[in-house]
Formats: sequence, structure tokens, C-alpha cells
Amino acid sequence: MFSDWNNPYPTIRMPVMARNVVSTSHPLAAQAGLRILARGGNAVDAAIAAAATLMIVEPVSNGLGSDAFAILWDGKELTGLNASGTAPAAWNPDYFRRKYGEDAKGFANQPMRGWDSATVPGAVAGWEMLHGRFGRLPFADLLQPAIEIAERGHAVATIVQHKWAAAVPDLKDQPGFAAAFMPHGRAPQVAEKFVFKDAANTLRILAAQGPRAFYEGEIAARIASFSQECGGAMTASDLANYRAEWVKPISKSYRGYDVHEIPPNGQGIAALIALGILQKFDLAGMKVDGVDSQHVQIEAMKLAFADIYRYVADPRAMTVTAEEMLSDGYLTERAKLIDMKKAQRPSFGMPKSGGTIYLTAADESGMMISFIQSNYMGFGSGVVVPGVGVSLQNRGYGFTTDPASPNVVAGGKRPFHTIIPAFLTKDGKPVMSFGVMGGDMQPQGHLQTVVRMLDYKQQPQAACDAPRWKVNRDFTLDVEATMNGATVDGLKARGHELKSVEDPYMDFGSGQFIWKLSDDLDHGYVAASDSRRDGHAAAF
Repeated sequence: MFSDWNNPYPTIRMPVMARNVVSTSHPLAAQAGLRILARGGNAVDAAIAAAATLMIVEPVSNGLGSDAFAILWDGKELTGLNASGTAPAAWNPDYFRRKYGEDAKGFANQPMRGWDSATVPGAVAGWEMLHGRFGRLPFADLLQPAIEIAERGHAVATIVQHKWAAAVPDLKDQPGFAAAFMPHGRAPQVAEKFVFKDAANTLRILAAQGPRAFYEGEIAARIASFSQECGGAMTASDLANYRAEWVKPISKSYRGYDVHEIPPNGQGIAALIALGILQKFDLAGMKVDGVDSQHVQIEAMKLAFADIYRYVADPRAMTVTAEEMLSDGYLTERAKLIDMKKAQRPSFGMPKSGGTIYLTAADESGMMISFIQSNYMGFGSGVVVPGVGVSLQNRGYGFTTDPASPNVVAGGKRPFHTIIPAFLTKDGKPVMSFGVMGGDMQPQGHLQTVVRMLDYKQQPQAACDAPRWKVNRDFTLDVEATMNGATVDGLKARGHELKSVEDPYMDFGSGQFIWKLSDDLDHGYVAASDSRRDGHAAAF
């Protein structure tokens, strides 16, 4: 498949090849997953173990109060999981208007942090669903690596510490934050020991009683009580009523492969829209890092974002379907809007006719899982429930209070979500589980890495290490400082409003990739882990 196993980009990473692989954004999490595989667990078991460990070693991106999504190949078929949280029953525009007033447009103001930014956490319920249907080892065994690290402590990694220190000024006054994440009145230093006993206690309860104990029992009672104490809306009933959902992945054909994403309320459809548009162009005939190739990818991504910001929400509230947004006829018309000589600021079309962690694991039986888990905006809401170590995401900030929007806030509704796992198949057979974490960067990372692998035959680690661009919500463009200077100048000449960002970890995402080498299971996989984080691909 790959025409050149060399890597033309500056990196210290090499692809990893073996029959059993775990690739994550932190070495200890990858090792946790590998320990489970070595004990006879499968890829799902390994993913849960790695996910639980990441809550301890990378709290800047996820925690016990996170949401999650997954796409899984179980050896026979592809299955999707939506474990994103729902709004507390009390939420609606009037709730926020009464508490926070109105903005200049007359919409209710919404806080970015605090209790009124947090929806019901879904990640632990996602573990429950995955393990109940696909797990092999006892659930308690999967949490042991995370428990051990939380109790004994670990040396804080370099990039994790960078993000941790950057978050402290904004979050230090949020309920419970300083007690949990400023153990010496500040963020830990690089290599300083961090112990998280409250989270260890919660993981021990989950190990003994099962994941449902998070939503019905002592943990849920503490979450609900702290919410009430702080003036939040989340109740014991909101927690008890929450369930994750199995979903059917959506897909789009691209260069003879099928790219699969989780359907809305997530933004994975943006990657499929952009790839569907790019299918109309001969990218392989353009220089891989040249201005033509980068320009057309950027313009396709902008067209995709214009549509998803207008239409994507909880699918029960959407006015168009995913199928309509992905129809070949519609995407052909959208592709015609691209001017190869000029950057544009697109509007949405009319398709209706009439701070996240990502990990992936694969085992020698052929099971592959693409899994993503996130707080959003780093530490999320900044709220940490005392005694249980539950740091809550702030996914409620993904709602709007505009009554005309399909994404208007309402109790029990799921907000627009940025985190998206992905999967690649060919002729109905699994090829790659992959993802690129990082807010709005995620579908853009999917697009750029898939194009590099399928159009330009770059091996996964090279596709991962290549310089990236990022379309912002105002359609300006960030580019990594390592991008070719002539390409940057060419993009400027075509009217792109560019910025040069020196901090790739914060702005250009971080990916993990596992590619199946052949139908022969003994042949194994090749894995890549992004150099933009502390990550690691571990294998045996």
C-alpha cells in the first residue's frame, strides 16, 4: 500500500509493527493497555484500561467526568458507540437567561466554565456498554493499572505539564479545582510526582460495584450534592437516567476505501463532506506539500464546516439528514464552488432535496477499536467533585440559546460535539482505526492524514508527522511553523488569511493510527503515534 516507508518530515518517531498494538497519547496508558492484552484481554479491554489510565496521567484532557465515542470492528462488523452526555433536565434558554442575562443579540448568555457548562458525563457509561458486549476479562481487572498509578503517583510528562500550567490561571477558582490539581498551590512541575487518591477511590468503587455505580450510588450522590451546593442544575435523576447508545457509523467512499465516522451530534460528518468534495479532484496529480494540494483541501474543509455549523446537532433536532449532507449530487455542486486560484469565505448549502484523548488498540484476533474521550477545553468545566476526583467536562458550551438553531439547549438533549473516532475499511474489511484529537482540528486532521495515506501513499507515521493547517471558525487559517515556506506564501497569494502558530500541541491536534498490514492476522499491524504529544505506540 505505502510506496515509501521513509519519513520526509522532522521526527524522532518510527512506525511500530506487531500483532497486538495500543497507541495512545501517553506511554503509561499504552503500557496499561498492553498489560491487559498480555493477560489475555482483547482490544476493547485494552482500550478501557488505557482510557482509565489516561484520566490519571493526562487530566488536562480527560477525566472521570468526560464523554466518549468509539467505532469498533469486532471481527464481523463495524459498530459505533455514542457516550456523549445529555443536558440536565432543568436546562433551557430561560434557565440561562435568568442566571446570566442576555447578550447583544438578545440570546441568553452561557458560561464557558463551571457547573452550568457541564452535561451528564458519558465516558464511564461508554465503558460499561463496550465491556458488557465485547469485553473478555473482568471489568475490575481493567481498572487496576489506573488505580495503581493514581494511588502511588506518577511523574508528570512534559507536554501534559505545559498544558496544565497554562490552564491554572483560568480555572484555579472553579469549585474543587485547586484541591485536586494544584497540590502545592500551583500546577505540578515536569517530572514532579502527582497523586490522585480521590480518583483512585472512585475507580476502586467502580471495580467492586461495576460502572453503573457512577450513575446510581455513592458517586452519583456526591456529584448531585456538590452540584446543588454550587448552584448547578445536575441532579441524581439526571445521572440515573443517562444511557450511552449504540449507533450505526456513517461513511463515504474515498479512493476505493470507505471512511467511517460517528453520526451527528458529532462533527465527524465534516471530514466525510470534505473527502466527498475532494473525490472530485485529482490530488495525486498535485505535489503532496505544494500549494495546489493544500489549497483545495482547505477550501473543501471550509465548505464542510459551513454546513456542519448550520445543520449538525442532536439528530432528533436536525432539519436535514446525514445522508442528504453526504449525497454525491450535493457534494458535486459544492465542489464546483472551489476556485483553485482564490480563497473564499463559504456559506452553508442546501442539502435537503425537496484540550481530548484519542487511543486505538488492535489484537491478534482481528478486533480493532477507535476510541476517543474528552473533557473539552482542556480540564473542561474546571469543576472537580471533592472526594471522588470527578473532573467534569464543559460540553454544554456546545449548545446555543438561539431558538432558531437545531442546537438550541434543552433538557435531555445532546450538544454539538467535537470529538470523533474514525475507521477505514476496504471491500467490507477493516484497514485502519484512527483519530486526531483537538477540538475543531479533529475532522481536519482526519482529512489531511487520510489524503496523505490514500492519495500520496505516505506511511502512517509520516502522514502523522507532516505539517498541518487548521481552518478557524472565522475561516482564517493557522499553519504549523514547519510548513514549507513557498507553500505558505502561495496560500497567502491566493487570499488565505494566515497565522503562524508556534505551539503545535495546542492547535494542530494529535493522532494515533493502527493500519492492518494484510488479511493474514499473523502479519499484524503498523501503528503510529503523534509526536505533538507525549504519546507512544506499544506492541508485542
